[in-house]
Amino acid sequence: MPQPRQLAETPSLMATVPRQFVHRAAVAETFLTDWKRNGEDRFSVSAQWPRAHGLHVSSDRSAYEPLLVVETVRQAGTLIAHTEYDVPLGFHFVLQQFEVDTFPEHLTLGPVPAEPVVELDFAEVRHRGGRTAGARYTAEVHVEGAHVASARVAFTCVGDSVYRRLRGGRTPDTVSARSVPPGLPADTVGRALPADVVLAPTERDDRWQLRIDTGHAVFFDHPLDHAPGMLLLEAARQAAWAGAAKTGPPASFHAVFHRYAELDEPVWIEAEEQQGGGVNVLATQEGAKVFECQVGVIDE
Repeated sequence: MPQPRQLAETPSLMATVPRQFVHRAAVAETFLTDWKRNGEDRFSVSAQWPRAHGLHVSSDRSAYEPLLVVETVRQAGTLIAHTEYDVPLGFHFVLQQFEVDTFPEHLTLGPVPAEPVVELDFAEVRHRGGRTAGARYTAEVHVEGAHVASARVAFTCVGDSVYRRLRGGRTPDTVSARSVPPGLPADTVGRALPADVVLAPTERDDRWQLRIDTGHAVFFDHPLDHAPGMLLLEAARQAAWAGAAKTGPPASFHAVFHRYAELDEPVWIEAEEQQGGGVNVLATQEGAKVFECQVGVIDE
């Protein structure tokens, strides 16, 4: 395979970028099409959003979901880390923080696939052993000149040997997910299909068990040894929908990732309405914090 920088010198909008650069197995889940450097740590990334998607397009096909913006920004940062900061393919990325504020009025589905542009600014690029070990970046997302979203992301990246030590021998081959409990009714969490429901009911209206379905083709696009960040963010989205306050649709996510969510122990999701609107979502496992997210909602 050509070196990433060589690929970047001859970009093409005729196809998606190599799926390995965004840590996806399916070309259909690879949304990026092009990138270029605008300055020392500034980049533009082009994408195309599908007009139909099981998770990221509303069931009536009228709008794109805010979490599609999240996935696009995640892919953009991963792409730039590999192609412009020489992070080797095969390194593992660990999310620490992901904040995104979207403007849903600009997420309306049109007669052709939307082609967003993501403007990235990298900062606090850290190195270890001569390699990039992590960074922060901000992202501004535009579609046809309209400001769709702003995001702030922090991540670290490690090689296989370090990752194996971090995971204590856990691999997709050695860890199996628990059986998937029955979920909430799909319409109570803003989903059309029961298979896309990620919350199972408990005895409390503000607490659920995370449904970890490793057969889900989007959340588990490839085998993993832990629950992915996008699954946790979807849980936060659905918890906001299912909350007793009956708030409006989620539009922003301010998330902090504390530790890996393991496949073989229950993950509990709790939601609390915030004064002034929005929902605080907390994920715990064996009594320890896994993930926290402030979900901002649209007033209806």
